[in-house]
Amino acid sequence: MSPFLKSATAIAAFALIAACGGSSTDAATPAAPTQTPTETVAAAPAPAEKPVVAPAAAPVPGEPSPEFAALPAPYNMADYARGKRTFKLCQSCHLTAEGAGNLVGPNLHGLFGRDVGSVDGFAFSDALEEANFVWEPVHLDEWLTNPRAFLPGNRMSFAGVRKPEDRLGLIAYLMVETGYTPPPAE
Repeated sequence: MSPFLKSATAIAAFALIAACGGSSTDAATPAAPTQTPTETVAAAPAPAEKPVVAPAAAPVPGEPSPEFAALPAPYNMADYARGKRTFKLCQSCHLTAEGAGNLVGPNLHGLFGRDVGSVDGFAFSDALEEANFVWEPVHLDEWLTNPRAFLPGNRMSFAGVRKPEDRLGLIAYLMVETGYTPPPAE
């Protein structure tokens, strides 16, 4: 091997040792002991036990849903979960809380018993402003089936709720959520 290669090999070996953690301390010198923290880490508290919650009783077919028990027939027989789930189709355009304002569609609070097209601060289509009826569950059922067919010329861009049981649940849900009060008995 040429002296040049021997020197280059020695330099490379030294560089490799230095890069791998070699140091200038003598190999006979023992490494300093690593210190471990003297603090003890507090044991994490045991997770609190979750209370056992009994599942909600499933609605019994033919019996009123507890949330809808005070509603008139057939709405007292509707499925609350179905109504709430179906309302998700409406919630991007409509609010139900009193005083919550309007979105793309009018606020639905106080819907039942209200004249069509009469929410203050909402710009209704000419078709709704010219219509002459009071919102009752039967009208809402017809509207929800197909808004364009029920009142041609309205601007609601909603295809409708096809399944009768979904409309029944939705109407009952809206009755509860919008402050429905039954009409006085005659």
